[in-house]
Amino acid sequence: MNIPRTYRAVLATALCLFANLSWQASRDASLDAHRRTGAIRVGYAVEAPYAFLAPDGQVTGESPEIARQIISRLGIPRIEWRVAEFSELIAELEDGHIDVIAAGMFITAERARRVSFSEPTFHVRQGLLVATGNPYHLHAYSDAPGLDKVRIAVLSGSIEEDLLTRAGVSERQLLRVPDARTGRMALESGEAQGLALSRPTLRWLAAGDRRGRTVLAEPFTQPAGNLPLQPGYGAFAFRRGDTQLLSAWNAAQADFINTPAHLALIARFGFTADEMPGTISTATVLTQ
Repeated sequence: MNIPRTYRAVLATALCLFANLSWQASRDASLDAHRRTGAIRVGYAVEAPYAFLAPDGQVTGESPEIARQIISRLGIPRIEWRVAEFSELIAELEDGHIDVIAAGMFITAERARRVSFSEPTFHVRQGLLVATGNPYHLHAYSDAPGLDKVRIAVLSGSIEEDLLTRAGVSERQLLRVPDARTGRMALESGEAQGLALSRPTLRWLAAGDRRGRTVLAEPFTQPAGNLPLQPGYGAFAFRRGDTQLLSAWNAAQADFINTPAHLALIARFGFTADEMPGTISTATVLTQ
C-alpha cells in the first residue's frame, strides 16, 4: 500500500513524539524531584562519631556533615533528618520514608542486594571495647568462642554481628543492642564483656569515658579474613533505581573526599587520613 509522503511525515513525527514521551516517562528523575521540592530526607542512626545529636540538638557526625556538603553542591536547599535504629534504615529507605542513608554504613554484598551504595567515603578497621585491664584477654573476635562467661554486645544488623558469627561466637554469647551507647552501658554494668564496633566509634566512646572504666583491646587482630570482601568500607546508601541522584552524588562527592576541607571536617570526629578509602571503588569492594 502506498502512503502519501505527507502522511508518512506526520506518522514519523508522531512516532518520534511518542518515543520521546515514553523515554521521559521512564527516565529516572530522582535528583530533579528533590530540586523541585527543595528538600531531601536523610536517615541516620545514633552511633557516634558517624552520626549523633550535638548538645544543641543538631544532627552531626562524619556522615551527616559530609551529606550537608554534598547536598549543598547538588542544589537542594533543605534537609529533613529522620532517625531510626540502624537495623531499620534500609527498610525505611525501601519504604520511601527516607531518600539517603547517612549512617557510616559499611558496604556489603547482602546490603547491596537491597540498596545502591555511593563510592566509599572511608575505610576503617574493627575493634573491641573491654573493661579496663581486659580481664578476659580478648584480642580478637575469635577469642570469645568457648569462654562461657563472655558476651559481646553488638549492633543489630551490623557487620560486626556477622564477623562475630563467622568467628564462631554462639548466639548465646551475642548481646544485640540498638546503639553504641547502650552497648557501652552493657559493658560497664557487666552484662557484656566486650563491645564490638569499628575503631573510630570505640575511640570516641573510650575518650568520653572520664571514669576510665573501658579501653580498646590492644593489640587487636583484624577479622578481615572472615569475609569474602574487605570489611570497613563505608558509603551512603540510596534506593535502587535512583540512578540520577546517585550519579550526581558520586560526582559531587569525588570533588570533596580527601580534600583539605574534607580532612579538616572529619578530624573533628576522630577520623584521619589513614582512614581514607584510597582509589578502591564500591564495585571492587563487592567483588572481593
